[in-house]
Amino acid sequence: MRLLHTMLRVGNLDRSLAFYTEVLGMQLLRKRDYPDGKFTLAFVGYGPEDDTAVIELTHNWDQDSYELGTAYGHIALEVDDAYKACELVKQKGGKVVREAGPMKHGTTVIAFVEDPDGYKIEFVQH
Repeated sequence: MRLLHTMLRVGNLDRSLAFYTEVLGMQLLRKRDYPDGKFTLAFVGYGPEDDTAVIELTHNWDQDSYELGTAYGHIALEVDDAYKACELVKQKGGKVVREAGPMKHGTTVIAFVEDPDGYKIEFVQH
């Protein structure tokens, strides 16, 4: 077994694709409309789906926002330099919600950014 993808429901697919590709540097791997179901699936990631886990962005055409609830935590991305990654996100118009620095009760350097729908993404410094 292997992890294939994580699915996130998004309110505005174009805005979300811009964030994941332009701000976080992922590639749009594939995108398909399902007119009968009134939804679109777009898969983004840092490598091909047969090698790496990716994110599935699901856009239901009649839904423009979602309540995230209290169960969702975050997606974690490994970065070489969390401080630099935060600066790049801010330069590209992204939102940093926790600046880079050591985690509480530890030494690992982490940071958190937020996508346009409010999903948290953690940067973990390698």
